[in-house]
Amino acid sequence: MNNAITPSSQSRDIYSVSRLNREVRTILETGFPLLWIEAELSNFTRPASGHWYFSLKDEAAQVKCAMFRNRNQLVKVLPENGKQVLVRARIGLYEPRGDYQLIIEHMEEAGDGALRRQFELLKNKLADEGLFDSAHKKDIPETTTRVGIITSDSGAAVHDILTTLQRRFPMQATIIYPTPVQGKGACLKIAEAINKANARQETDVLIVARGGGSLEDLWEFNEEVVARAIYKSDIPVVTGIGHEVDFTIADFVADQRAATPTAAAELISPDRYQQLQKLSSIESRIIYLMQQNLQQKQQKVDWLNKRIRHPKDQLQLLKNKLHELNQRSTRNIKNRLLESRSKIDLLAAKIQQHSPSQRIQQYHLQYKNINNRFQIATKQLITSRKEKLWHLIFSLDALSPLHTLKRGYAIIKDKDNNIIRNVNKLKKNQVIKTELAKGYIHSTITEINND
Repeated sequence: MNNAITPSSQSRDIYSVSRLNREVRTILETGFPLLWIEAELSNFTRPASGHWYFSLKDEAAQVKCAMFRNRNQLVKVLPENGKQVLVRARIGLYEPRGDYQLIIEHMEEAGDGALRRQFELLKNKLADEGLFDSAHKKDIPETTTRVGIITSDSGAAVHDILTTLQRRFPMQATIIYPTPVQGKGACLKIAEAINKANARQETDVLIVARGGGSLEDLWEFNEEVVARAIYKSDIPVVTGIGHEVDFTIADFVADQRAATPTAAAELISPDRYQQLQKLSSIESRIIYLMQQNLQQKQQKVDWLNKRIRHPKDQLQLLKNKLHELNQRSTRNIKNRLLESRSKIDLLAAKIQQHSPSQRIQQYHLQYKNINNRFQIATKQLITSRKEKLWHLIFSLDALSPLHTLKRGYAIIKDKDNNIIRNVNKLKKNQVIKTELAKGYIHSTITEINND
């Protein structure tokens, strides 16, 4: 009797092939993340469905791959057998045949892909350090007098930049710091040129530029030494590297990025025609403000002219005032004489009452003394009043229009003897009268100049 234990059919977990393949597929897809794989492409086919089927191989092994149409439409380089490629893929299983395969999500040429990975690593590193922060970026001056150009002195970039600067704003001076922009070690030369420009401090802005090229051609501008030189620059830096679609690490660090060397030159140079239009607008504004100010001053002069009295009226006013002062002075003198005489009469009465000879003699002497002092004071007062009067007369004479006429000036009047102060009140062929210090001249107007 065989004692071996044989499991019953009810206790066995029996897989179908479909179930097996399905579960293996689940394990493969969930057990591995998206992978970067570099290998040689072979057995490439493209059926009518638009999907791509091929193999990836190296010296020792190969694996089947599929890249579906919605993903392969994004590939920039057409796959070819024997081409080294870099792919990003997930692992899967094709259940109907049980074939293990890779589902490709992204594909690029292997060399370019390596550089791009290196590019992304450095970009992320410098971004984490804050080299790309906008707070650190300096403003580009609106107007620059001297521009520094860091590029090859024999390339097309320097010619494009100089041509653009000459066309747009030829007043700008340019200083070229020649440096290689491609090849091993060029990054050190570029950084050295940036540091040299900052040490000399002879420019307002720096343009770091080169013409277009492949990723490898532009790689020197993706080196860390160039990025840090731009970051430390005290002079604002504008980059114009490659074409519009090209981005380098230097572009991210620079204070301003231009799509091309020509665009960089346009960015830092004002358009001279726009500047001339701006200056013309400023000139018009200044002329307008000057005219406004002149009109305001003219209105003030007109207002002051209305307040100024004619010299004849002023002279008459002073004469009236002088006459009034003279009358007041005469009245004051008469009043003082009357007061003095009253005092004398009072003293004489007292003398008559007492009739002492000695006191009469004393009062007589006192009277003479007072009378003499009074006479002297009166003369002095009259003399002072006369001097003041003559001073006022001389002052009035200096203001007199007759005195002005003696100095060679003239007064122009119309036929009604109205004084002419503004040529706008005159007309051609009008007869005017010119009053001189001696005599008059009658003239006919032949020309009027409003200037």
